[in-house]
Amino acid sequence: MSDNGTFKIEKDGHITWLIFNRAEKRNTMTIDFFEGLSRHFKEFDEDPDVRVVIIKAEGKSFTAGIDLMALSGLLQGEGADVREKLRKEIRRLQEPMNAIEKCRKPVIAAIHGHCIGGGIDFISACDIRLASRDAIFSIRETRMAIVADLGTLQRLPHIIGHGWFRELALTGRDFTAEEALNMNLITRLCEDKDALYREAKKLADDIAACPPITVQGVKDVILYSRDNGIYPGLEYVAQKNSAILPSEDLMEAFNAFMEKRSPQFKGK
Repeated sequence: MSDNGTFKIEKDGHITWLIFNRAEKRNTMTIDFFEGLSRHFKEFDEDPDVRVVIIKAEGKSFTAGIDLMALSGLLQGEGADVREKLRKEIRRLQEPMNAIEKCRKPVIAAIHGHCIGGGIDFISACDIRLASRDAIFSIRETRMAIVADLGTLQRLPHIIGHGWFRELALTGRDFTAEEALNMNLITRLCEDKDALYREAKKLADDIAACPPITVQGVKDVILYSRDNGIYPGLEYVAQKNSAILPSEDLMEAFNAFMEKRSPQFKGK
């Protein structure tokens, strides 16, 4: 299934692949891109058959970030009016990135080639990031006289810590996949794209084999605890588990253990 050329969607059992499909434009992000993200992640969230989403890209780059030419019209005009228009548009473009993070289904980014600017905003909103050895990253906005405004500055410190984060955000320098692995931005480093996609699929299969309600609950509690702190997080997980523990999947887990077989979870 295609999305006006911006995305392709491929389904493989309980795993859905969202594929950036503007290879000739290095998968730069246009208004269509942002609108498509919101729509697709709403669909993924609501589809009970989707348990994991993997993101990959066609062509030589994962994404070269925002398509500045496509969005240049936002800078036309002057004074308070253009500033207010920009503020509203930035807030609007933040929402598709938020939709990735808020999607109840785990999201894996499989990154190759360049992942710069808005690409860092994007992968920071994903749950797990893998990369091939040729991947190059950069918070490029700093070198373009822009303060990164779609989530990098808010999310990335929680992933890699403030030491690395401040160096990368304040310099805007390129950094390699090897560096990304060492700073825990990515969890797996693969030799090439084929190996990357095999590893992403294997990881997604492992997640999809777990009880989906539990997986979604884990993601929910992780985000709540990050944003609200340890003790509110403990209270929240107590409420969460009291709601989901009396489930058919829990009984299936017990029965499968006793019968020495693989469990078959249904999300009930």
